[in-house]
Formats: sequence, structure tokens, C-alpha cells
Amino acid sequence: MIVGGISFPPIAEVLNWKPIAFGGTSYAFNKIGLLTFLATAITLGLFMIAGRRARLVPRGVQNLVESSVDFITNTIVLDVIGQAGLAWVPWLTGLFFFILFNNLFEVIPFIQMPATARTSVTIPLALIVYVTFIAVGVKTQGARKYFRSALVPEGVPVALLLLLVPIELLSTFIVRPFALAVRLFGNMLAGHLLLVTFAVISEALFVKSIALVILPLPAAMLVALTGYEIFVAALQAFIFTILTAVYIGEALGGGH
Repeated sequence: MIVGGISFPPIAEVLNWKPIAFGGTSYAFNKIGLLTFLATAITLGLFMIAGRRARLVPRGVQNLVESSVDFITNTIVLDVIGQAGLAWVPWLTGLFFFILFNNLFEVIPFIQMPATARTSVTIPLALIVYVTFIAVGVKTQGARKYFRSALVPEGVPVALLLLLVPIELLSTFIVRPFALAVRLFGNMLAGHLLLVTFAVISEALFVKSIALVILPLPAAMLVALTGYEIFVAALQAFIFTILTAVYIGEALGGGH
């Protein structure tokens, strides 16, 4: 597509990736799959390095990891779930870092694609959270008590239950996983498209004679957006993790 003399790549070129292996099959493996494996390896490697070189006074990678664990423990787990949620600290920490690294690939040179800008990544993550909080609720309270507490608010007149039970069913067991997946996907995709747009404009103007006047404007915006997207990458990982903690906390406590 050409706009104002600048050729923009079609959206399919930005989002669709050719298979690296097993092309033409249901097991096709492309760049997005590779990035998710890379994010997993980085997450595991980070904690293995921190644990192997543990010192009484942490520094370097150990300091980064311990600070992150303390942040997730105090800001997410204890504030949202309480003491009962301490057993979930390792799982929530791993979830946070996995999403964070997948998000940050957006600003890494030569990668420049957040894996979470594809629903093939965010939907499985949301489904894992969905199955987890339901399993926690059933295991902790029993199936009957859990689903009753999730669907029937306490102290509500019987006449209103005909309205509220379907709403609770929709919001708790249908909208939650959908919202988790779409929120992360939508934010990362929008940021990725913005970066691509300003990168293309900057590159196109670089070869124009007027580039010395105009180029600093899109180039400066590209730098500013890159910094903003780093913030968004961390924020979206935090939001996904804290919402997961909220759902687990409700399953443990049975509250709305």
C-alpha cells in the first residue's frame, strides 16, 4: 500500500510468518513458536543463573530476580490473595516473566515482533489461567460450593437471581478468558503496528532530499514510542499476572 509516496507493507506481511519447519502441516513451526520457546528458555535461564550464584548479599542477576520476586509477592500475591497465595508465587512469577519477555521481543533489533501480538499465544495463556482458577476453586471448596459461590451472590433477593446468575455465568466463565486474551493481544498488536508505521516512514524519508528537515520528526516519535512500548510490555505482563491472582484469590476464598 502506498500513502503519500511511502510504501507500507501489507498487514499480512507484518503478522503472518512463513513456517520454519513442518510447513503445510498442522504442526507448522514459525517465528512466533520460536519466540515462545526462547522466552521460556530465557525465563528458566534467568532463575537458574540467579539460584546457582546465590549470595548472602545479592547482586547482578540474583538481585534482579530477588527484587522481582519480592515485588510480585508483596504487590500481587499478598495484596490480592493474602497469605494463602504464597504457594502461587513461583507460578505467578514465571507467568509474569514469560509474558514480559514475549512482549519485549517487540523492541529487540532483528526480532521486532512481540509473540503476544498473536492470539495463538494469548488464547492458550488465557485458557491455562481459566482452567487453573476453576481447578483451584473445585479443589478448595468442592464443585458444588464453588460454582454456587461463583454464580449466586450472597444476600441477593431470589427475584433478582434470574437476572444475576446468567450475568455471573457470562462474566466469570466466558468473558474472563476472552478478556485476558484480547487485552494482551490488542495492546501488543497496536503498539507493534505503530512502531512499524513510524519505522517505515523514517526509512522512506531517509532517502528524500527533505529528510534533514522532516526525518527527525518521525525518528523522534519512533524513539519515544519504543520507550513507551517497553513500559507497555511490563504493564501488560503485570496486568495479566494481577488479574490471574485476582481469579485465583476468588477461587480460594469464594468471594465475588
